[in-house]
Amino acid sequence: MPDLRADFHREMDEVRNLVGRLGAIVIDLIPRVTDILLDQNLEDAEFVLQGDEEVDARTLDIEDRAIRLIALQAPVAGDLRQIASSLKISADMERSADLCCNICKAARRMYGHTIDPKLRGIIQKMAAQAVKEYQEALDAYLSLDPVRAAALDDVDGYLDDLHRQFLAQILESQSNESIDLQVAVQLVLVGRFYERLGDHAVNLAQRVRYIVTGSNPEHEVLDRYRSRQAAADQGVND
Repeated sequence: MPDLRADFHREMDEVRNLVGRLGAIVIDLIPRVTDILLDQNLEDAEFVLQGDEEVDARTLDIEDRAIRLIALQAPVAGDLRQIASSLKISADMERSADLCCNICKAARRMYGHTIDPKLRGIIQKMAAQAVKEYQEALDAYLSLDPVRAAALDDVDGYLDDLHRQFLAQILESQSNESIDLQVAVQLVLVGRFYERLGDHAVNLAQRVRYIVTGSNPEHEVLDRYRSRQAAADQGVND
């Protein structure tokens, strides 16, 4: 007779490994699309955009496997949190890949325009920080290390600071008329894309804490909402 629990945990490990591979794709994409942006490499941009379909397919595969495990195995406690979290994590990773594609699209729109050296330097720093955060979050997920995951909130502050510096530099360049308005608009969007990549890394880290401990900072919002609803219902009943 087959060991059903062993099969179940093996399938759980497969889902986690698939999520890990998806995260690795995102980590590889960030420096790649940064080079595309700075070097104005339209050929590579097209390759990245065409490859986004693979990311979508991998995300759907993870979703199908996770839903099947929930339906057929009825997991509870930590197992259920891990499988359910793979749905949200893979969706965040898919959106992260979309952000990388958006950077490629911005590169196409800015083709032929020069990017100020100061702006180039901040872009490189934002990209490096986004990679660092994503790698740290992914490592925390693969090792299910909540302590490591908890550090991401503080680390992400540096990327937020870089984003603010980037916006300030764009405004300065625009006021000096050293940057085309079309380029300035696209760079504002690019800065937001890098900042959002860091946010997705933080989301991943928060999910790790939820998997291991059952606690998630996001749930504080839900708790406050429920408290307000309960108070409102009580007021109606009174």
